Amino acid sequence: MQRTPLHPVHRAAGARLVDFAGWEMPLHYGSQTEEHHAVRRDAGMFDTSHMLAIDLEGAGTRAFLRRALANDVARLSSPGKALYSCVLREDGGVLDDLIVYFLREDLFRVVVNAATAEKDLAWLAGLPACPARRPRRDLAMIAVQGPDARAKTWQALPGLKEASELLGVFFGAQAGEIFVARTGYTGEDGFELLVPAAQAVETWQRLAGAGVRPCGLGARDTLRLEAGMNLYGQDMDESVTPLESGLGWTVALEGDRDFVGKAALRARPPARKLVGLVMTGRGGVLRGHQKVRTALGDGEITSGGYSPTLERSIALARVPIGAAPGTSAQVEIRDKWHAVRIVKPPFVRHGKPLHPDL
Repeated sequence: MQRTPLHPVHRAAGARLVDFAGWEMPLHYGSQTEEHHAVRRDAGMFDTSHMLAIDLEGAGTRAFLRRALANDVARLSSPGKALYSCVLREDGGVLDDLIVYFLREDLFRVVVNAATAEKDLAWLAGLPACPARRPRRDLAMIAVQGPDARAKTWQALPGLKEASELLGVFFGAQAGEIFVARTGYTGEDGFELLVPAAQAVETWQRLAGAGVRPCGLGARDTLRLEAGMNLYGQDMDESVTPLESGLGWTVALEGDRDFVGKAALRARPPARKLVGLVMTGRGGVLRGHQKVRTALGDGEITSGGYSPTLERSIALARVPIGAAPGTSAQVEIRDKWHAVRIVKPPFVRHGKPLHPDL
């Protein structure tokens, strides 16, 4: 398995290490639930160095990305502004989801998933007029998330404060050797830091010294599920379109701009959609691939689990397009059907339940 620059720190801390997309990554450091609560209530940090930043450079980069991405980088006019988008096959299936940063008119940075990084590089290279590509494997990534994440980051790394204090949500800025972005995958505020690999261990240790709790993949998954955020390979993949995955807001279909997959999306109205499910009784935990029964037909859970914040089981599920939030459904768990309520994700925002009546 591949290892990030922070692997020695995880091993020294006694983390439970697992295989994630070919990378040996920490699942937790003792208590997944405590790590989850640390992010919701204070500040936690994640090693996200298995993901890949790719710099695209050249005079035609913006025009190339307008063709390559389902979202429109024409919306990026201020340096540092970021945009979330999918990259699609010609038939509209999702190849990956990513964040793209506008750094200069001739320089954009995309951050892609670990499991799809090599596929993404090859796909980009296969498109016409692809600009120069520089995979930034010289950088490590640390995500610091939680209500106290920004303050504790500045305490640990005071040199970042001037560049990041006024940074808007979904913006990034270069602060010396560190690129700091106000993005995340937890439903909380915070930063994602792209750090020279040689400085990763020291940066992690300084954050820990400021009271930022190390967190693993387990807490990252329960946090992103509560935040209603898709996980590639579970909630979306090449077999579904973004319109079937709750990602219609990331697709710019308007206007004359053409992009890979646009014609297929227009020709293929979605028959299914992604919704949230909340367990209304007891009897088991919602998990991926469990069958869902609605008044309008059957569906399937794409990802699910126990929510430490809500203290009940929640899930994302793909169901018939007409299944409405607020209605009841059933999920099959160990050959028995259990009642759930259909809701609109997210389930939690900034530590607060969004459906407290359930």
